Amino acid sequence: MTKKQLQAIKEKLEVEKARIEAELAVMAHRNPQTSESDFEADYKDVGDDDDDNASEVAQYTSDLSVSSELEKTLRDIEKALASMKKGDYGLCKYCGDSIDPKRLEIRPTSSSCIACKKTFTKEA
Repeated sequence: MTKKQLQAIKEKLEVEKARIEAELAVMAHRNPQTSESDFEADYKDVGDDDDDNASEVAQYTSDLSVSSELEKTLRDIEKALASMKKGDYGLCKYCGDSIDPKRLEIRPTSSSCIACKKTFTKEA
């Protein structure tokens, strides 16, 4: 992977990280008791009527699910950026071989090569 490709992927990851953090800030707050990338969905109080309570629960459930997925993606991005700093970005965590740059351009948070991914997910 060239330095130019690596820089382009890093910029892409940083933009995506900022977007996810902004989206999480709308529906959740950071949990100071745990890691910096751990968020908890906010429970929005919209009123005291039964209909309002049902809306609150539905919104909270939806936000909880979405924030959980966003957190996972954020952690993957942070791992990829940390890997870049260490100098081992683009190496498969299972076999140590280089991950195809095309795979990393499409999915920059990939931490395994296609062969290992297929082996561990039992794809044909």
